[in-house]
Amino acid sequence: MNLPEPEFLSDPPLAAIVTQSPLLAGLDSLAEQGQLRRLGAAFARFMVSLGMTDPVHVLSCAVLSELEGRGHACLMLEMLADDPCLLLGWSQEQWQRLSDAAGGLPAELAGWRTSLQNCAQVQYDGAPDLQQPLVFKDDRLYLRRYWRDETQVAAVVGELTAIGSGADADAGRIKIWLDKLFDVHDAGAGPDWQKIACAIAMRSHFSIITGGPGTGKTYTVARLLALLFALSDAPERLRIALAAPTGKAAARLKQSIDSALTELSAKVAGDLPLAALTARLSPARTLHSLLGARPGTRAFGHHAGNPLDIDVLIVDEASMVHLEMMASLLDALPKNAMLILLGDKDQLASVEAGAVLGDLCRHAEAGGYSDATLHYIHEATGQIIPPEFMGESSLLAQQTVMLRHSRRFNGPIGDLAAAVNQGRAGQAMACLRTRSGASEQQAILFWQEQAQAEQLLQLALSGRAGCEGGYSEYLRLLPACPETTDVAYYEKWVMTVLQAFDSFRLLCAVRDGEWGVAGLNKAIELCAEAQGLIKRRSEWYVGRPVMVTQNDAGIQVFNGDIGITLPDPVRRNALRVYFLEGQLVRSVLATRLRHAETAYAMTVHKSQGSEFHHTVVVLPRECSPVITRELVYTGITRSKKYFTLITPVASVFEAAINTRTQRASGLGAVLHPVE
Repeated sequence: MNLPEPEFLSDPPLAAIVTQSPLLAGLDSLAEQGQLRRLGAAFARFMVSLGMTDPVHVLSCAVLSELEGRGHACLMLEMLADDPCLLLGWSQEQWQRLSDAAGGLPAELAGWRTSLQNCAQVQYDGAPDLQQPLVFKDDRLYLRRYWRDETQVAAVVGELTAIGSGADADAGRIKIWLDKLFDVHDAGAGPDWQKIACAIAMRSHFSIITGGPGTGKTYTVARLLALLFALSDAPERLRIALAAPTGKAAARLKQSIDSALTELSAKVAGDLPLAALTARLSPARTLHSLLGARPGTRAFGHHAGNPLDIDVLIVDEASMVHLEMMASLLDALPKNAMLILLGDKDQLASVEAGAVLGDLCRHAEAGGYSDATLHYIHEATGQIIPPEFMGESSLLAQQTVMLRHSRRFNGPIGDLAAAVNQGRAGQAMACLRTRSGASEQQAILFWQEQAQAEQLLQLALSGRAGCEGGYSEYLRLLPACPETTDVAYYEKWVMTVLQAFDSFRLLCAVRDGEWGVAGLNKAIELCAEAQGLIKRRSEWYVGRPVMVTQNDAGIQVFNGDIGITLPDPVRRNALRVYFLEGQLVRSVLATRLRHAETAYAMTVHKSQGSEFHHTVVVLPRECSPVITRELVYTGITRSKKYFTLITPVASVFEAAINTRTQRASGLGAVLHPVE
């Protein structure tokens, strides 16, 4: 029996395709100008090949594809109808040319809505689902896979938060253990949010602990792990997994938790064999590794049909987890497992589509705790929540705790980060210009306002007054490479090189141009060679820092991993790339790294999950929608001790602080129905 072909797959009349050519030509022209991804123009043509004939629909597809490339999960139709130029960053003239090529566009939201509801390639509320490539829901237009991912995340998070673990009945027992695990808290300093976070996590199968750098997220989760062991009927059989989006973040998570648990084990030794229990913890893994990434595909080995073999999963740096990855993670989570997300909601969202942690943490600042939650918190911790954090909010808000006191950033860097995060541009600039410290030579903060390329190269290689070194610190170690075949001895020297490199980092806001990653990497390489710090004979050379740009499970390297190219101790004519993971070193032959790029400079995005003794953030000459408050804040908070800002044009810094990242999504509205 031959079934009729879905309407959206029927062959369009030739005349219909011809009438699209002015619009498609206009989209191609925008792509040539760099205003539209070539993929956006290609997607529009693809939809025409599926039978799409209405120019309004074709243009909507191109816009949707463009926004997806900018990190949006969907197209908010109201924004397109209100001000398409503001939404896309195009000029009125460019938009008018597209409108003319399309034969005119709807003037109001209702017109766009009606048009899309009459499109055969769009599935909308109340209409049959024929697996159309586009989904239109609540005035949001999605590519089907992002609608599916968003629906999956909302459904699973809703289910997990609704599953109680019976912890409310054990509030008294929880309090006994929390009092043992935490030191006495000064009531005058406000609530002990770390203690509260542990109690909240025990109340459901899903919880979020958010907070800025130094607020003690891993300190808190170490105590949560101890609490889980203490309350488990069979702690020796508790299966706990630790994960993060990148290898660097995963290594830092395990290192931080191990340190906190070692300190804690002595404190509770008489009540809980914590040292023995935590010795069973497996190393933290990247999410790709945890889920079993399959080379060359988007699929994972673990999914609903083959779930992870775990009871508890803790994911750090959750702000970096994009929508598709979060959907895959939740799909692979066993039904009765507990998931705890850690992350800074104010950091940059993932490069890919979605701002999942931001959507999840919509009420984190305000709290929005119900009477039932307040009662439970008091019973389980003895803490009293101030009135400003009370209110009837969503179920998810009851499982979210924001840590509010930073123990690391109480000085100049913390003041600068707070001013940027709160959008106080004047205060942030004043903070930098004050150049905290006894003198300029000892400044923790420094701003080169009208920087020249030569000044930046000097800084990159030699540092600045008060924090000398730069990349020359690790490059000057290279001639001391030991002549030995003792791998263990050799790796001790490798460790010093890697640690020296990790003490300093140049972070860029953009990839292209003189002040971007590509331009600076080339310039620094040439300058280092001119000074005799490196000897380049080919693409691979001793001392070359590289970043992995694609996952390669076969050799266990993942997107974002950073290593240094050094001689192979056994075969001196071969080069290996060495990676630092906590206190361990691992390596791979340079010739096996098929996807890697030089990494003297890297984007702020790629730096998430890392910290550096001295961090330098470089902004370009011109403002851009991607140079935002969140980007600057993330760059600043990578600093452990010193921060330097480089701007060839000072006004770009102010403009960045006044520009917030806006990502279209329907996830927050679904998860937080009570507003």
